[in-house]
Amino acid sequence: MERIAVIDFETNGLSPGSRCRATEIAVILVENGKMVDRYQSLMNAGVWIPSDIERLTGISNAMLKSAPPAREVMQEAARFVGSTPLLAHNASFDKKFWDYELGLLGLSRTQDFACSMLLARRLLPQAPNHKLGTLNRYLGLPDTGRAHRALADTEMAANLALYLASHLQQHYGLTEVTHRLLCKLQKQPAAKVGAWLQGQAI
Repeated sequence: MERIAVIDFETNGLSPGSRCRATEIAVILVENGKMVDRYQSLMNAGVWIPSDIERLTGISNAMLKSAPPAREVMQEAARFVGSTPLLAHNASFDKKFWDYELGLLGLSRTQDFACSMLLARRLLPQAPNHKLGTLNRYLGLPDTGRAHRALADTEMAANLALYLASHLQQHYGLTEVTHRLLCKLQKQPAAKVGAWLQGQAI
């Protein structure tokens, strides 16, 4: 599989805005079946973390006080990713925050997002559900640590992406799994996935 940047944000809410910002980011670069580099940091955007979010993530307001400014972290993350294609689990969520935080820097995303949740729904319909933790347990992938921390979740998503790429090669005869193929696959109707993938292998 070509190089892909797998990302995950922790946030203090669901929709980015002046009072809802990213509080942590992690990025793992995967290439040729393995993780090759990573970036992780808490980020202080001057927002308050509600108690229920703190219980979920383990990220406290005290931790953010000593964290580097969000602007600095996003500049570093954007440089780290560059033009590498992106992937996240439930990418519609992370994409919103990636785009919002980049926008505050006067930057805009140039590459598409693949979504490991949408891909898993099409390739693993028999899974109990398609939450990241459930999929990793169902597939017997490594335990990466506390869920709802950016690096642990990114490692889970990276392991899942690598599994799905291998699954595509082994079960559908694909010699190469590209980011472009993943983005097309996640848009296919579930009932037509098998036939569509057979066409890609020709």
